[in-house]
Amino acid sequence: MTLPRAVLGLTLCLFLLGLLAVADPRVTVQLPEPLSEAATAQRRLVLGPDGDFQKALREAVSGDVIELQAGAVYEGPFVLGTHAGPGWVTIISSVNPQNPLPPAGTRVTPRHASAMASLVSATGAVIRTDPGAARYRFVGIEIRPVAPEGAPGSVRDRARVLTNLVLLSAADNDAEDMPHHIVFERSYLHGDPVQGTRRGIVMNGAHMALIDSHLSDFKSTEDSQAVAGWEGTGPFLIRNNYLEAAGENVMFGGADPRVKGRIPSDIDILGNHFSKPLAWRQGHATHDGSDWTIKNLLELKNARRVRIDGNLLEHNWPQAQNGFAILFTVRNQEGGSPWSLVEDVQFSNNIVRRVGSAINILGRDDNYPSGRTQNVLILNNLFYEIGAPWGQGHLLQLLDSPARITLTHNTALQSAAILMMDGPPTEGVQIRGNVFMENAAGFSGTDAAPGQQSVDAYLAAPLQIEGNVLIGTGDARYPPGMTRVAALDSLALVDPLAGDVRQRDASASVQDATAPPPGVDVALLCTALSLTERPLYC
Repeated sequence: MTLPRAVLGLTLCLFLLGLLAVADPRVTVQLPEPLSEAATAQRRLVLGPDGDFQKALREAVSGDVIELQAGAVYEGPFVLGTHAGPGWVTIISSVNPQNPLPPAGTRVTPRHASAMASLVSATGAVIRTDPGAARYRFVGIEIRPVAPEGAPGSVRDRARVLTNLVLLSAADNDAEDMPHHIVFERSYLHGDPVQGTRRGIVMNGAHMALIDSHLSDFKSTEDSQAVAGWEGTGPFLIRNNYLEAAGENVMFGGADPRVKGRIPSDIDILGNHFSKPLAWRQGHATHDGSDWTIKNLLELKNARRVRIDGNLLEHNWPQAQNGFAILFTVRNQEGGSPWSLVEDVQFSNNIVRRVGSAINILGRDDNYPSGRTQNVLILNNLFYEIGAPWGQGHLLQLLDSPARITLTHNTALQSAAILMMDGPPTEGVQIRGNVFMENAAGFSGTDAAPGQQSVDAYLAAPLQIEGNVLIGTGDARYPPGMTRVAALDSLALVDPLAGDVRQRDASASVQDATAPPPGVDVALLCTALSLTERPLYC
């Protein structure tokens, strides 16, 4: 019996998601009810441009709405404290009839700034939390540093204005003091365009969310992030945002948690656009003269149960690092958190393009004792424009024996190796139903010839390689699960070099019609991507 491709794709996804099942149940962020004045507000506190926002925060109680005037600037820093009652305190901007805020579910852009009140600060974080601060929702708010007086004479004169815009953390961050249930929605957070700002939001708590927002200009000569977290328990939700930073656009881990055994967990990163401006790239025609520390787009150093789905990740190049865009690299960062690990990660339905290399996976920290990186599923992604002129062009690197890595139903048009491997062998690898460019390296391990010799040296049982298509005419020998075709044209794709990997003719599939064809399922990919990032062919 021949099954429709959509049914086969759904069956495949359900089966593969089961591979990530863990003993601990997954927790999702508890969000407030949709904003409704009649249902939510016990009272509405309306502040004019000279209103005391900190006083309003101190006096707010469960269910209050604090309305700030769109276009007004309120100078902090501001502190979120505890408030009476189980409900939420909501901070919103008044309606600007000439430029209203878009509805929920729509990502804002800088052009919506006039629809927002601005929270600013010249020192400290613009927003920080007292111990136990909880149940705050910000909707349609601009958060930025105070504009400095004058301008520096050159890039080298730059001094950072603020370290963090929003610092959601407590001094000890134990379970009782940790901030929780804090949401930013349809908001515009940005660093200083000249001096830079190191971080956008620090999520060191529980039940924290960033939704439909725009974060940009987070840059520094140190590591910088749009979103970072290392102390919190989770869950965390990062959905439908534009995320821009020089160092790591999003990072979990990177500092030792003060609470023993703590691992940021239950992280959903869904439908976002990760990017770095080409003006930051030295040698590019639009380079602005800056010398920010450029690293990668997404990094997990200490994280558990992470779902990265439906994102567009683009523009990453070698500078302060080697150009890999996505890092699942466990780190006991300062030597005090040997429990650090990266496990149960699903990277699915994403587009990765215009990057030096794609994914780097490190099994164990090579500086300090750590846990392991394990149970990583890379499913139904499209990788193209991986390599020149962006960098080396490797698809996946496996170092120091991660465990149970599954690579299935991806299409990768990379310019160098499919797998680069070093260190002790990786056990439990599954490579099924993918389309790869062979290039000169294919599967390559240190001091081993490409192909079967590298597989034997660096991939340990249980190992499954089946149903893959290898585009190339190399001499290396591969396991039976790698079927060679001479050229990309053999697959009859619409315009693969431009990212359109739909088949011109379904009968051109090299695999039996009762199984999902090799490569990305374009329909599933399109469904997962946000409306903003979906290709025109979706």
